[in-house]
Amino acid sequence: MTQHESAPEDEPRANGSANASVGSAPSDSVAAGDDTTPAAQWAPLEERREPQPTSAPTAAPTAEDPLSAQIDASLAQPDPLALRPRTSSVVLCVVFGVAFLGVAAAVYWLGVHTVDGQSYEDLAIMNFANTMPAWLSFGNLKSGLVIGVSLAFGVAAMLVAAARKRWWLLGQLAVFAAVAFAAAKLLKPLLPRPLLVHVESSVNNSAPSGHTMLAAAAGLMLLAAVPRAWRACAAVLSAVFTSIVGVSVIYDRWHRPVDVVMSVCIAGACMMFALACTRASGMDRTGSRASSPSVQIAATALITLGLCAIAYGTYVLWQVFPGLQYASAWAAPGACAAAAAMVVGFAGLVNGMVLMMRQITAAPLTRLGLIGEPPAPPRKGAA
Repeated sequence: MTQHESAPEDEPRANGSANASVGSAPSDSVAAGDDTTPAAQWAPLEERREPQPTSAPTAAPTAEDPLSAQIDASLAQPDPLALRPRTSSVVLCVVFGVAFLGVAAAVYWLGVHTVDGQSYEDLAIMNFANTMPAWLSFGNLKSGLVIGVSLAFGVAAMLVAAARKRWWLLGQLAVFAAVAFAAAKLLKPLLPRPLLVHVESSVNNSAPSGHTMLAAAAGLMLLAAVPRAWRACAAVLSAVFTSIVGVSVIYDRWHRPVDVVMSVCIAGACMMFALACTRASGMDRTGSRASSPSVQIAATALITLGLCAIAYGTYVLWQVFPGLQYASAWAAPGACAAAAAMVVGFAGLVNGMVLMMRQITAAPLTRLGLIGEPPAPPRKGAA
């Protein structure tokens, strides 16, 4: 009985092992990965993809885009404004120079070759010290002091230009100084003062004023030589120094108002012509060219102050004009006030105009001139 009972238990085990052996055959075939088995359906797509025929590499186009070619050609060429200022700036310098010469000639003719003009000048020079405040004498400036300060400004301008390696600018300043000095020396004997109101005048005290010309020329040289950051300060300093010398020579009876105004205008005209000849080494470096708020503010203020002072002087002259013909005493205060206003006005106007044109000729804003490190973005916590 025991053998008959154990036989059925062994039978299923045999059948199970047989089934296991039978079931192992398909798994081996699947693992083998035949094409006829389902494993081929799950093969990666890259393995199943048929190889594509390789085509020959396409040749680069021989003809470039016309617009791209034009841009590349323009970028390859040097920027013309890196070699010289804009043509419009050069033309403006010439126009302003001619205008200053025209003003100097008109002032000379009205003040020297007319009876009313000579009467006005005599009233101003004879009564200036008695009518105007004493501080306008500025301590009775000595000739040596004016010459010394002017030479210091001129030498400083030449040294600054040499230190900045602005060799063309150095030549401009040298020629400008020579022309201004020659104008002050040669024009005196060539521009005599006719005797119209019975007042004699020495040739040395005739138009133009040599001390005023020297002061104005030295200040303009310093203005043109310094870097952009110092141009506004140099222009204000030049205008103040020119005004002090111009007013003091009238106070001390060295020169008449026309002599002073004429000298300032001639110096401004010569500097305008010099700026019209600006070239590469006389300009700011290409990477440092930029607009200057200080130059814009100072030039605007000087030009506005100059025009207002000139307008005020002209108005005062119009008010006292009836008394000029007879050299009336009541017209003397007005004549002196007009003289001081004209000197300050033309000094401010000339320096403001030269400052403006120096910035335009030295730092034209170009594509190359604006290259540089971009500005840093503002910080979030900054006030």
